This record gives sequence, C-alpha cells and structure tokens, in this order.
Amino acid sequence: MPLLFSSILLYSLTACAEIAGCFSFWAWIKLHKNPLWLIPGSLSLSLFAFLLTLSPSDHAGRAYALYGGIYIVISLVWSWLIEHTIPDIWDIAGASLCLSGATIILCAPHNHT
Repeated sequence: MPLLFSSILLYSLTACAEIAGCFSFWAWIKLHKNPLWLIPGSLSLSLFAFLLTLSPSDHAGRAYALYGGIYIVISLVWSWLIEHTIPDIWDIAGASLCLSGATIILCAPHNHT
C-alpha cells in the first residue's frame, strides 16, 4: 500500500503541474490574459514532464495510463476549485471508474519479463 499512496501523491502533483501549465495557455487564448502567463505555464509544463519521469513504473506507457486516472480526478477538482464548476454525478462516476482502472494497473502483478 505505500506504493499506492506515494504514487497517488506523485501523480496528483504531476497533474497539478500539467493542468496549471495548460491553463496558462487556455487563459492566454480563451480568457485573453497577458502572454506573460505563458512563462510560468511553460515552467509548470516542464515540471510536469520531470515529475512524470519519477513514476514507479518501468514502462512509459504504463506510467501514462496510471497517470491518466489521477489526471481525470484532479482535473475535476481543478474545475471545481478554480473554475467553480461543481462535478455532477456523471463526472464523479466516470472519474471513479478511471481511478479504479488506474489502481488495477498500478497494483497488478505484471509480468516483468
């Protein structure tokens, strides 16, 4: 279980870095914010890429699949806290399904040959 909790923490931080970085581009283009928003956004996206390499997975594709489940949950939390859009029952059901899949991928006894 320590692997599960440390992975959730790592992927949550990774998702926050990616979402913040992408949001800076969203804010610049869609919300007409100053292009200077791209500087911290680009740094945040670089942090995202670095954090993803710290994944406990030996395979990039598996790391991305694990990350995807966490990313979906954190995206809905971001939407709720930053954009004030409360997730509905369908958001929660879909995120739960994705998170369950990510947990199976993380905890399964994969064949490491």
